[in-house]
Amino acid sequence: MDVSWEDFGWERLAEGVGRRRLPVWDATTALVVGEDGALLYDTGATLREGAEIRSQAQALMGGRRVTHLALSHPHFDHVLGAAAFAGVEVFGAVGLDAVLTRGRDALRADALRHGVEESEAVEATDVLVRPHHLVCGEWTLDLGGRQVLLANAGPGHSGHDLAVLVPGSPGVVFCGDLVEESGDPQAGPDAIPSRWPAALDRLLELGGEDARYVPGHGAVVDAAFVRAQRDELARRFGVS
Repeated sequence: MDVSWEDFGWERLAEGVGRRRLPVWDATTALVVGEDGALLYDTGATLREGAEIRSQAQALMGGRRVTHLALSHPHFDHVLGAAAFAGVEVFGAVGLDAVLTRGRDALRADALRHGVEESEAVEATDVLVRPHHLVCGEWTLDLGGRQVLLANAGPGHSGHDLAVLVPGSPGVVFCGDLVEESGDPQAGPDAIPSRWPAALDRLLELGGEDARYVPGHGAVVDAAFVRAQRDELARRFGVS
């Protein structure tokens, strides 16, 4: 690549793997590049933000386009930019399509409550993208010279939490909001607290002790951080 990740404010995590912490809500968007395809993980909170991510991803890949999109969970700051990526194959945890179909008004209202401009919230939810492929257990994507594993690791933070493992030495696990570093994990009305610690156990099984774990909000952490957050959530919600 002629352009470095840092030129656009992205953090390089491994060869062909990077992420950006988006402004305002500090949500992670991530890019995994193979020889034949590229996977984007989450898309920001508005179509404008999604279009900026798309433009940056193409620049980082020398003009190539994102081919696959994985949505970590159905919250506005992670999914409302998805319609900016025309023609991609979209993946989500099983049941995500139904949530996005029946929850359009709730998603718009949540975006407005958090400060998204009304015109942008209406625009994004009017063209809301639902996944073409639903992940029940695990799904391996071949991007050409690189395979990534999509894992339905939840429920926990929501009823439909999808993680992504990029194997390597060390591997990289994109956790969505199952893990948060820049604040306490948020448990909204769609959280399933009784299952959340088990979801973090699943992430640790996927990545192992040496992986880099990328939270939905905040700095990259290690397995010890994930384990400590797992134990704190278990205490908080009275789960063994």
